[in-house]
Amino acid sequence: MLALLYDVHGNLAALEAVLQDATEAGATSWLVGGDVSAFGPWPVDALRRLRALDDARWIRGNHERWAVETADVPDVPLARGGVAAGRDALGPAVVAELYALPRWQRIPGGEAWHASPRSDVDGFGLEPAGDDAALLEGRTPGLLVVGHTHLQMRRDVVRPDGGTTTVVNPGSVGLPFDGDPRAAYGLVGDDGAVHLRRVDYDVERTVAEQAARWGDAGWARAVAETYRTGRPASIPPQTGPRA
Repeated sequence: MLALLYDVHGNLAALEAVLQDATEAGATSWLVGGDVSAFGPWPVDALRRLRALDDARWIRGNHERWAVETADVPDVPLARGGVAAGRDALGPAVVAELYALPRWQRIPGGEAWHASPRSDVDGFGLEPAGDDAALLEGRTPGLLVVGHTHLQMRRDVVRPDGGTTTVVNPGSVGLPFDGDPRAAYGLVGDDGAVHLRRVDYDVERTVAEQAARWGDAGWARAVAETYRTGRPASIPPQTGPRA
């Protein structure tokens, strides 16, 4: 059984809980779906834990790309601050290694990409949209696993060839955006069947480590609020010296 680990974002506490749950459920292989380190309090430790997994396949996320292609980082404080902090924590050699990861992997029943075959930032929403078929870029897998939006979901997309692709987002291990702060991931059986799962973890441990690691940086406080609420947060007013 293959475990789908997307958008860990440096949250080791959430990752540890997911790995335990997945192992107990019978996972024997792993897909690391990108955005491993940025934003969280354990950028190096989370990466190290994932690298220790046996039989793991990896794909590159937009944060692994942005650490090198810095001009593409959105010009907002949350993105700029979090990307820069994560890049500095990993160091240039590791950043280069992650940048070289493949864009996609084959999985039982289909393919896995970070956001979509079109790009690592153009993702599938919870509801059908007019450009869903275009996001496939002409690819025709029966199953397409994606992440990026941090929203756990499963729905069918009708392709231009008349076939149907089931698009599954296992959600974010470390930074969910769907109002449920529990860690999210998925399991794929050898038959291609996908099971979406949520796991409780020690959120307050992560919040405390976020403050200890990044201090009063506005972007880090916004991320800490998301840990608690499971909702994206804007950067709050600065209350101390600017980080």
